[in-house]
Amino acid sequence: MPVRDRMQGENTGEALFLQAEKYRGRAEYDRAADTYRKALRAFKKASDIPSILDCLLSSADTFRAKGDFTRARNCYEEALNLAETLGDRSAEADALTGLGLSLRALGYWRDALAMINRAGRIYRKTNDAKGEAFSLWAKAGAYRIKGEARKAVKTYHAALEKFKNLKDRSGMAYAYCGLGGSSRVAGEFRDSERFYRLANRGFERLKDRFGLAYSFCGLGNARRMAGDYRGALSCFKKAGVLYRKIGDRVSYAYTLWSTGTTFKMQGKMQRAVESFKDAAELFRQTKDPRGKIYCILGLGEVDFLTGNDRQAKKAFRKALSLADRYGFRIERGYARKLLRMLEQGKREPLNLP
Repeated sequence: MPVRDRMQGENTGEALFLQAEKYRGRAEYDRAADTYRKALRAFKKASDIPSILDCLLSSADTFRAKGDFTRARNCYEEALNLAETLGDRSAEADALTGLGLSLRALGYWRDALAMINRAGRIYRKTNDAKGEAFSLWAKAGAYRIKGEARKAVKTYHAALEKFKNLKDRSGMAYAYCGLGGSSRVAGEFRDSERFYRLANRGFERLKDRFGLAYSFCGLGNARRMAGDYRGALSCFKKAGVLYRKIGDRVSYAYTLWSTGTTFKMQGKMQRAVESFKDAAELFRQTKDPRGKIYCILGLGEVDFLTGNDRQAKKAFRKALSLADRYGFRIERGYARKLLRMLEQGKREPLNLP
């Protein structure tokens, strides 16, 4: 999320804010969140409204990076109200985009798309090319959550072109990651690995720890889809180490789910169950409905593969009901496919993208 340039100030709030920005830049999200909280208190005491707005946006970005989407949403909503009161169109668009990303992560892709589209219109009206590229990237992710993988790929490509024109290497790397994930879901596994490798190289040059973790997890999934389970587990281990250091619970949870799926494909059912249960607990904490569905499916599939058909059927139906509730097309399709396999007695592991 873009943050306006700030001058070094003498007051406590400004010093705390700048220190928090450094922590966030190093992906030390827990320390950043705590320092933003102190800075915000100082800004409110001084009635420094523009600084309060900046601090709310940065705090929200930090909570979102940590996987604390409820607190991120609350901060973005507060920032949005303040930006509208001040007539700060740039901050309004930033808050709308962040709010959309938070709602997307909580499963509300319809509301997310509405917020992100509003932000995009503001960015275009204010000739904010970087903001427009960012909103396209955010929109592509919402399409992926919705289940429109091809549309997501097309939109990520549009974002990538804008980031290239801006010579924004960080934006390009994140667009490559988005392309990697959407291409995998679309069944284009070679493209997926190629995009993740481009992202990984970009993040390596940028020394972006969060991005590196993101791309390592993606590379692990690409290796998993290619049947290279040893290579997949090696990548997941690298991603997991980084995510734990960063404190990103939801991304770590997806890495655990991917690890569990790899163990399942190897026939290591007990280890798969352990990974799925660990991931499920993190998804519960972060209120991520898609992650919850994937863990229900994973545990249900282990039951099916080990002969516990009754428990498996219960799990698949529960996952289908949740996917219907949130309008997740892809996850709904996976649940239905597993139910068909159960009815046919086709006991073979399903390597979900």
